Amino acid sequence: MSAPRIIAGAFKGRKLAAPEGVETRPTNARARQAVFDILAHAPWCDLRGSTVLDVFAGTGAYGLEALSRGAARVVFFEQAPAALKALRANIAACKAGSVARVVAGDVLAAPPGEPHDLVFLDPPYGHDLVPQALAALTSRGWIAPGALIVAELGPDDALETPEPLAERAHGKARVKIWRAS
Repeated sequence: MSAPRIIAGAFKGRKLAAPEGVETRPTNARARQAVFDILAHAPWCDLRGSTVLDVFAGTGAYGLEALSRGAARVVFFEQAPAALKALRANIAACKAGSVARVVAGDVLAAPPGEPHDLVFLDPPYGHDLVPQALAALTSRGWIAPGALIVAELGPDDALETPEPLAERAHGKARVKIWRAS
């Protein structure tokens, strides 16, 4: 697999470090491109100035792509040591340290936080982590009312959401976008 890259914006073309092994699954570039195409052209989304959570961040590709396209700041949640090392290297390579914060640890035990208006969730497939993470983040103040939620799901992950704004399949992955209630 080739190294993931930032697709567009200020960091366009920047290669992202990714940990070896199978513990971290970087999002397919085509799927990430499709998500950002939807967000860029949707009347219900404005990336410019948004505050972003990249949950189960891995390499940080979603959050760094959002920063590259005009987001104001990003908080990354990650707990795997190898992924944290790659994530921190990617933030440094993009010179995004002043607008990026890493929360190292289990998102299901998130500390109290400030509300964010765009949330990316890309957990390991097959563990029903999206609803658990959303419940934890909401109860701890991380998700603003009406925030856009973008979740990448595996083939066996079921997720009931309010009416989706968009839903797409990309290989084994499915992406759902909706507003938090």
